[in-house]
Amino acid sequence: MIIDIHGHYTTEPQKLLTFRDKQLAGLADAMRKPATSELGITDEELVASVQPQLKLQRERGSDLTIFSPRAAGMAHHVGMDATGIEWTRMSNDLIHRICKLLPENFAPVGQLPQHPGVPPKNFIPELERLAKLGFVGVNLNPDPAGGYWTDPPLTDKGWWYPLYEKLAELEMTAMIHVTSSCNPVFHYTGAHYINGDTTAFMQLIQGNVFKDFPTLKFVIPHGGGAVPFHWGRYRGLAIEMKKPPLTEHLLKNVFFDTCVYHQAGIDCMARVIPVDNILFASEMLGAVKAVDPESGHNFDDTKRYIDKLSIPDSDKRKIFEGNARRVYPRLDKRLKERKK
Repeated sequence: MIIDIHGHYTTEPQKLLTFRDKQLAGLADAMRKPATSELGITDEELVASVQPQLKLQRERGSDLTIFSPRAAGMAHHVGMDATGIEWTRMSNDLIHRICKLLPENFAPVGQLPQHPGVPPKNFIPELERLAKLGFVGVNLNPDPAGGYWTDPPLTDKGWWYPLYEKLAELEMTAMIHVTSSCNPVFHYTGAHYINGDTTAFMQLIQGNVFKDFPTLKFVIPHGGGAVPFHWGRYRGLAIEMKKPPLTEHLLKNVFFDTCVYHQAGIDCMARVIPVDNILFASEMLGAVKAVDPESGHNFDDTKRYIDKLSIPDSDKRKIFEGNARRVYPRLDKRLKERKK
């Protein structure tokens, strides 16, 4: 089985986007807010909406996508806390419905109702609801302010630890994923996403999160941002901070996906990062939809890059399936139950 751990619902029905527009307009004018939260989206419309993803699964040779709401659409910096809670629940419910309709193709990951200045302990009710619905993980935004970084770092015990405790208890894996940028300095997919990945890793080096939560699992997407390319820098900084080697300090709990859109980048990642810490992903229909004129293939057709790696087939099987099932224990249970 080939498991793509990073897919977003970027082909939502227009009814959802219309609701969001009205919801946000209603913050300025109560007469414009939606009259109801019932979207009226049928099962048939949901299945039709993900046909582009199903087509690419068939064409590119993947079997299952871990599927979450559109990353930019989370927009935690937009609106108010209350509107974020409603939007989060609505977005997650659509993911749940799709994964129930197409369980052979999708496994659900949810967003959290984050908002700048709102303590993460407030997200626990939604996290518990998602666990009961069979979600295998969540996306966790280290910067709900959208490029301004106003909340405490991921290592802050008073801020983040109540959420980490519940994540560990529920065996819910968290992908560290920012949303859109409202800072004009940072292009959202070209800069803000990579900044978020890199910043999160550096914050984790500085703290002792996994000493306190040894079973907690984080995935840093987009190849870990700048991390693999600057691995020596981070090893050196850890030594200066008198931290254990990164293999002990972080790599039992922190993993990286393969949303890196060129062969040289994947080659570098495979040389630097232990194979047990690399999970196949493409983020297809996501950040980069263009065709590479040099290869004639889509940049985000990342399976091709893994296929070309000069590593044993047993290591490729880890990247394509084994690591995902280990890092997402709820996914492993879901797949085992499917075989019964």
